[in-house]
Amino acid sequence: MATVQAVLRKKKNTQNLYPVTIRITKDRRTSFISTGQYIDEKFWDVRNRRVKKSHPNASRINYLILKKLAQANDKLLEAEINEDSISASHVRENVKGNDKKDFFDIAELHLENLENAEKYSQYLTQKGRIGKFKKFVDKDTLHFKEITVFLLKNFESHILNQEKRKPRTAINYMILIRQIYNLAISDGLAEQSNYPFGKGKIQIRIPESDKVGLSIEEVKMLESANNLTDAQQNAINVWLTSFYFAGIRVSDVLQLRWSDFKDGRLLYRMNKNQKVVSLKVPQKAKAILDLYKESGLSKNDLIFPYLRGTNFKDAKEVLTRMKTATRTLNRRLELVAKHLKIDKKLSMHIARHSFGNISGDKIPIQMLQKLYRHSSITTTITYQSSFMKKDTDDALDRVINF
Repeated sequence: MATVQAVLRKKKNTQNLYPVTIRITKDRRTSFISTGQYIDEKFWDVRNRRVKKSHPNASRINYLILKKLAQANDKLLEAEINEDSISASHVRENVKGNDKKDFFDIAELHLENLENAEKYSQYLTQKGRIGKFKKFVDKDTLHFKEITVFLLKNFESHILNQEKRKPRTAINYMILIRQIYNLAISDGLAEQSNYPFGKGKIQIRIPESDKVGLSIEEVKMLESANNLTDAQQNAINVWLTSFYFAGIRVSDVLQLRWSDFKDGRLLYRMNKNQKVVSLKVPQKAKAILDLYKESGLSKNDLIFPYLRGTNFKDAKEVLTRMKTATRTLNRRLELVAKHLKIDKKLSMHIARHSFGNISGDKIPIQMLQKLYRHSSITTTITYQSSFMKKDTDDALDRVINF
């Protein structure tokens, strides 16, 4: 007796989505066929063994489920008619053979899962990387066994030498290709024996990033800058607000509302990790915020004007407006740096590095963890190590100053 059923397998991926699979049970042995689709558990109809209509791709995924069910049942029926002995895993392999997916098929499913999870920033970034890899190989179909160490080395060289990109960018491409390859292996769509990553093959090592922050003197130059345009002064005000609150991210600064400030404290939820933040409002920050108080503003209004008019229920629109505003701010900050003769790349992101640079060894690492809102103190230690130079400087002096 054999059974074939659609199930949501309790084996979530890195996006906390679960795979929609076909479960084949025969002779008390079970095997699974992947549909290549991942959904949130709330979209699965347990009783009817299908995707709920509330899912944006319900019709498409349910059609795919029916197709896979039919293929599996056909194989079982064919074996029964011919009185052949067939196992659950044999059925699985036969169905897989009828619907073998290549690298770009799995990549497309991966992108769909990101989009359905409303992770639009990752979706757009990774879609661009997959498109560039596809252009490099110059073919629409790429079987996993074709992704060799030689091919990946050539692609890495292309990114570094032809595209003139940084090593970290090349590594990001390799991480994405490896992620998609791993998805295919976990779903039985690629062979581990052909895997091009690991010891003696492509090894991914994250290089240490060069974190450069402004000095106290350079921050003071921003605070006292004059002869600037209104647009440039607004950019400085946003940058200083980020800096005064221990380097909060530009996405959080631009979405600050008057309702986020209560009893002299900033209380808000970070976009990146949804952590609740409570920070004292320094006097310097209060002076900037007071510049943006206007009559008629409600407590729910944004403090800075860059995202006003945005539909915050539309995540794609928010992402697009955020990227545009950040580019605009960074261009204006570059002009400010040139005007003030600051010989460092001035951007919104460097506000966080500047806080780290100035704090250096002065603040206990546990307190910095709280200020940075890091989940792990190891993250704080790794981040702050770029700016903690006193011990190494003293050690160097003790050796050479004789």
